Amino acid sequence: MSELINPDIEMMPDVPESVESVIEEAVQPAVNYSEKNLAELVKLLEELVQNEERMKLYKEVEAIKAAFYKRLQKEKSDAGLVSAEVAEPSDEMVEADVEAAETVEVSDDPFVEIERGFKEIYNRYRKERAEYNRQLEQEREQNLAMKEAVIADLKALLEKQEDVNATFPAFREIQNRWRAIGPVPAQNYRNINETYQLYVEQFYDMVKINRELRDLDFKKNLEAKELLCEQAEKQAENPNVVEAFRELQKLHEQWKEYGPVAKEYREQIWERFKAATAVINKKYQAYFEGLKEQQAENLARKTALCEKVEEIAEREVTDSNQWNAFSKEIEEIQKEWRTIGFASRKDNQRIYDRFRAACDKFYARKRDFYNDYKEGINRNLERKIALCEAAEALATSTDWKKATDQFIALQKQWKEIGPVPRKKSEQLWKRFRAACDAFFAERDKHAKPENDFYGNLKAKQRLIEEIKAYVLTGDEVADAEAMKDFQTRWQAIGFVPFKEKDNIAQAYKAALQEKFPVKDRNQRRGRGARPQLSEKDRLIQKYNQLEQDIVTYENNIGFFSMSRNSEPLIRQMQERIAAAKAELKALEQQIRDLEAAEEQE
Repeated sequence: MSELINPDIEMMPDVPESVESVIEEAVQPAVNYSEKNLAELVKLLEELVQNEERMKLYKEVEAIKAAFYKRLQKEKSDAGLVSAEVAEPSDEMVEADVEAAETVEVSDDPFVEIERGFKEIYNRYRKERAEYNRQLEQEREQNLAMKEAVIADLKALLEKQEDVNATFPAFREIQNRWRAIGPVPAQNYRNINETYQLYVEQFYDMVKINRELRDLDFKKNLEAKELLCEQAEKQAENPNVVEAFRELQKLHEQWKEYGPVAKEYREQIWERFKAATAVINKKYQAYFEGLKEQQAENLARKTALCEKVEEIAEREVTDSNQWNAFSKEIEEIQKEWRTIGFASRKDNQRIYDRFRAACDKFYARKRDFYNDYKEGINRNLERKIALCEAAEALATSTDWKKATDQFIALQKQWKEIGPVPRKKSEQLWKRFRAACDAFFAERDKHAKPENDFYGNLKAKQRLIEEIKAYVLTGDEVADAEAMKDFQTRWQAIGFVPFKEKDNIAQAYKAALQEKFPVKDRNQRRGRGARPQLSEKDRLIQKYNQLEQDIVTYENNIGFFSMSRNSEPLIRQMQERIAAAKAELKALEQQIRDLEAAEEQE
């Protein structure tokens, strides 16, 4: 008896009770649900629960559910609707939420409806699968009972010891009944099959059957097992190793259903079947070893990309050009990420979360930068509008000297203010320039003889020509005195028309620089052309300049108060006045200390 059992039962390799469990553990899902949005996940769930094979796809359903609640938590957090991390709800919580939804009032939460729709679909599927599993388990229990009944009939047949012509047809009928019965519970599978095979072999060995009938049965079993060997050998050539492995499990199931062959063929047929099995198992093992290596390589490449994005997300960025350049780097890295395959199941979600977190951090910093930038240019806009209003209020002033100084101060402040929105920049500049031009044009019309602006312009033009015509003598002291004379005469000439002041000033500086280079002027100063101020004189000069600045700031506050939206400028002037007064006190003390030191000498 043991000789029969070993080839057909004991020597068979252990195979998984469920082929699907092996495949599901090894093969990654076809879709990366973590990249889908909420609406796409709801649609995928709806399509899946309508699939004819939906009862076998429950792991896909659970993957969609996990991705949905992870995405829902992220979007709620971004919208400020949750402040802490929310766990994925259990099946009982999903069902309770669906039942309670009919009595709850409509919420302001924009995610309520899509979450409610998802829960309804998922709950419907869960109930259907629970019923399916209940029926499946019930059928398997019924099949177990039926197979136990078949074994009881087979055992009873062995005990009768009747004529073979009477017992063999009954034995054949028992075999057919056994093969027609479906699967049994997994925990009973091995025991029930081994018991059946035991009684089958006892029947062949113990019952005194007709040799011709027994040899015929052996022959049929041999033919069936040869066919199974051929099918296994064909699967050994199948390039799809996962499919080949799955089909091999089915062939092993069928092998067990057939009885023994003649003793002289038992070892031979089993070795043939076992050889094909070994080839498939070896390919299957090699495939998944290679898959693990590929997954490890994918993980290493994705880890490197994570490190790149994390480094970019930490960079100091000061302008929009840098943000745009770094954004392009991130986009290229994201493209490369999509070309890399999956990592292992335990690492795939973790590495994706790390990559997503690094990208989110970069784009959050970029968003904050542009929010701050927008606030800054809006503040600049308010300040320039206030300057326009101040200039417009001052444009009708006839106090030419005072107003001129105030306009010059306004223009200086204008240059110090940063950028404004592009659509407003040109418009504001034209508005400010129009107020300035209006004042200076009116001032020029009412110029007194001593303030002949156009006469002053001509005088400065003649002086520039004189500077250009001057021939250097080679005597550094004489040339330095000539340059000093030109500068004194230039300062003595009054104002020129406002629209010409920049051009004439640039022409003067260019002529002076061409005739008396800066290097030569510095050398001449070093030789005594202009004596260096003492420390006390320098402090006194700085003290006087600060007093003038305070007067200018106080005047600015006076005409800023006549315009709207001037609070920022007034506040800025007040801050400058306070700082200048503090510096005055410090300078005054320094001057007194120097004077005390001089007296002691």
